Amino acid sequence: MTGWLERTGVPVLVVRGFGSQSYVHPGGRGPAASRASLQADLAAADARTARLAAQIRRLEARLSEVLGEQVWRESGIGGPDDTEQLQARITTLEQQVVDLELKLQDRDDDLAAARAANRELMTQLNRHHTDQPDGAP
Repeated sequence: MTGWLERTGVPVLVVRGFGSQSYVHPGGRGPAASRASLQADLAAADARTARLAAQIRRLEARLSEVLGEQVWRESGIGGPDDTEQLQARITTLEQQVVDLELKLQDRDDDLAAARAANRELMTQLNRHHTDQPDGAP
């Protein structure tokens, strides 16, 4: 395998003894990669691997969700295919409820104001009527 790596120009780890290691550039061309450089490359590769693994988990979860919905619908126990239309209708009806509640509140306020005005007028009329003598208009 190292022969193929040497032909392609990939740095090769050479192990000398039990802990003595150095990096050489195959074929002796160009400078050898430093240990720090290779460690930085390894850390970057590890980070990329972690990102890709997380992406794979997200894609697997999404695939599972989509397949589950499809099986649910095809089995006949699922809801209708027009769920988007139903959701839009629900949103419209919810907005109508809010609008009608606001109108009802406005009418309740108007009714309360009319009742208060009526009470005030009745109080004034009763006061005026009690101030007048029996025969006076």
